Amino acid sequence: MGKTGMHQQWHMLRADDGGLTLSRRLPARFDFAAKTVISGGGNLRKGRIATQVRQDMWRVLQSLRGFAPVVQVKAQGDDLEITAGGAVMGCFPKLRSEALVSEMLDCPDRRARWVRSARRVAA
Repeated sequence: MGKTGMHQQWHMLRADDGGLTLSRRLPARFDFAAKTVISGGGNLRKGRIATQVRQDMWRVLQSLRGFAPVVQVKAQGDDLEITAGGAVMGCFPKLRSEALVSEMLDCPDRRARWVRSARRVAA
């Protein structure tokens, strides 16, 4: 199989309400998920945050067979709500997967890195 068949593309869908969904497969599906809110993060670059969260989530769950990550990011007033999880083909430890993602989303070091990466630079 050639390289094009080995590397699937990521889908970044922007919603009318300004939200963004990053997923490997369409339609994006959450078989499990965890949420967090970044206070005062409403004007951060959603695509950058979604990509960073997806990468960290993949590192935490890379042994989960059949896993297709999904990250949804949307502004809630001045804050930024992040939903991370995804679809899994077959049986999987749902509660454990949710706990791992929740722990990842609440990690102060990761959150600080996401915010630094997603700040808008003044021109």
